[in-house]
Amino acid sequence: MQTWQVSQDNADGRRGRIVGPLLDAPCALGLAGVVGAAQKKEGDGKTPTGTYPLRRVFYRPDKMAAPVCALDVISISPEFGWCDDPSSPDYNKLVRLPFGASHEKMWRDDTLYDLVLVIGHNDDPPMSGLGSAIFVHIAKDGFEPTEGCIALTEPVLLTLLRAVRPGDQLKIG
Repeated sequence: MQTWQVSQDNADGRRGRIVGPLLDAPCALGLAGVVGAAQKKEGDGKTPTGTYPLRRVFYRPDKMAAPVCALDVISISPEFGWCDDPSSPDYNKLVRLPFGASHEKMWRDDTLYDLVLVIGHNDDPPMSGLGSAIFVHIAKDGFEPTEGCIALTEPVLLTLLRAVRPGDQLKIG
């Protein structure tokens, strides 16, 4: 089992580094920095600290080939969403669109979710309001802050996916 470490930059808490076997690269973090997992709240723009299992990978088959990865790799379609409504029984879960409760679209107009690594934050079981859709995804140009996720360049994310194995973890903070 390997642990991939994400640390916050001392000068700018919205940026950091991911370090692991044969990997040391910059990343973007939440627009409000990081916060302890117990203090994480839905929509606060913070990346939760803690150690999380790596769950599975989603990718856009119209934009790229399936990445090489030992985790489950799932091609998404326009019907994929992720529930972010704390009052829904489907909170912090993959859902099919159309979906009545608040949700994120996984099939986006930008490139951010063209490749997504799902981490096990607040998912076993999901606790209402403690944060949803915390992913490792593709970074915006200039590593602009995220809504609470960790964002990497596409080449770095592909390198990470080639290296991870079932049982590996991501430690934030």
